[in-house]
Amino acid sequence: MSFSKFGKIGYVSETKVADFVKHLEKGKIMATRCRKCGQLYFPPRADCPNDLSTDMTWEELSGRCRLLTYTTAHFAPTGFQKDLPYTLALARCEEGVNVYARLNKDINKNETRIGVDLKLTSLRLPDGRITYEFKKA
Repeated sequence: MSFSKFGKIGYVSETKVADFVKHLEKGKIMATRCRKCGQLYFPPRADCPNDLSTDMTWEELSGRCRLLTYTTAHFAPTGFQKDLPYTLALARCEEGVNVYARLNKDINKNETRIGVDLKLTSLRLPDGRITYEFKKA
């Protein structure tokens, strides 16, 4: 049995949005937009759940965000214990999408408050992997 038979809608491999990582390596935070209905998605989606269209286009986000909420983790799942404590945040980008990411450790605890302006940026990890995080605006 293949994964394509899972669920109500046939899903394909996530490799359709693999370019997301290539964009991050270039310092670009990219979302996808459905050309049919205009909906913007972050993280990127290969298919639009609104109209099931596969006609998606890449769109760069400005990175300008405003903090909506956050929490600091003092315990972690396997593999993340060395990062403790870390702060997870939800912020709204000026393009209208909400992004969930870590706050950079350089952001002081007393500077963290709802409504503060943040910058979403790519982050190269020491092991050569790449992700994204929020920094001070």
